Amino acid sequence: MDNLDLFKLSNLLHTQEKMSRYQQGGFHPVRLGDTFKDGRYKIHHKLGWGGFSTVWLARDQLLKRWVSLKITTADSSKSSRELLIHQALHKSRAKPHHLVQLLDAFAHQGPNGKHQCLVFELLGPTVDTVVADYYGGDPEPLEATTILRITRQLLQTLAALHKAGYAHGDVSGANVAFTARGVSELSPKSMLEVIGVPKSENLVRRDGKALAPGMPKQLVKATGWDDWIDEDEEDIRLIDLGEAFPHGASPARLAEPSELKVPERIFTGKFDYRIDLWRAGCMIYTLVIGKRPFQWLWDVDYLAAQMIHFVEDLPDEWRHKWAEMKEAAGRKHEDIPGTV
Repeated sequence: MDNLDLFKLSNLLHTQEKMSRYQQGGFHPVRLGDTFKDGRYKIHHKLGWGGFSTVWLARDQLLKRWVSLKITTADSSKSSRELLIHQALHKSRAKPHHLVQLLDAFAHQGPNGKHQCLVFELLGPTVDTVVADYYGGDPEPLEATTILRITRQLLQTLAALHKAGYAHGDVSGANVAFTARGVSELSPKSMLEVIGVPKSENLVRRDGKALAPGMPKQLVKATGWDDWIDEDEEDIRLIDLGEAFPHGASPARLAEPSELKVPERIFTGKFDYRIDLWRAGCMIYTLVIGKRPFQWLWDVDYLAAQMIHFVEDLPDEWRHKWAEMKEAAGRKHEDIPGTV
């Protein structure tokens, strides 16, 4: 847990990545204007962050183009699954067309360790960001043609990925982003007019002591793509292969939002590449309705009941497990839908 009381009050302390991740083995501290790979990539803005990386808008000074620079935590950099799978897919004949393009990769030594840096084509907002904008305060559905295009491109990409022998493992609107061809060639000044001038604040300790070497001296607010209007014209890209795995080598654990758990995980504890199909279905539902099909309100029993009520009866081999779950749940809840 972050001990934010150590630092002077700042809104960005509570809305950006966790400060506790800036430690040995964790995030690399980045400031606007920093450069990487002997000055080739210059940081201009922050695009986002996750549990194991921060992502930055960078200018490729050599090729004069905008890119996305993903800096993984030092601990997760020791064996970058994402890099290995991208390299394998690059050699595959079934290379997915709508998978984000990896442009470069290099290691960077920082105060918190050695970090794997992945340079990708610049992408715009995620599908989740655009859906939230459409179905927010004054709901307005996405155009049917846009939904169909996103769906087609997503399923084509998953089919190619599966043909190449891999599963993505974490399909969701947070891991599907729009291309940004309309802004990829803009000047730095024009680019910031589109995504907004970065908002930043210095990180300062309350006691006046110097920050630890591995802490960021500057907090930067990630762009929200507030003025984005190109979802009807741009294609999509499937991003983040951090949870991907080869067919037949499903990991023991999989990081996933609770409400996106697949039925196989609930009733058997096992899963394979077809996890991508369930997750794709959930995302397509969200494109149409504006929210996910299932909610995580209490526990896995409630989630399973929603699935059964929404989809269909369980396979025969799963019914015994469901009976056990209902009996146990009955002692906790009396209003789980579909339990009677």
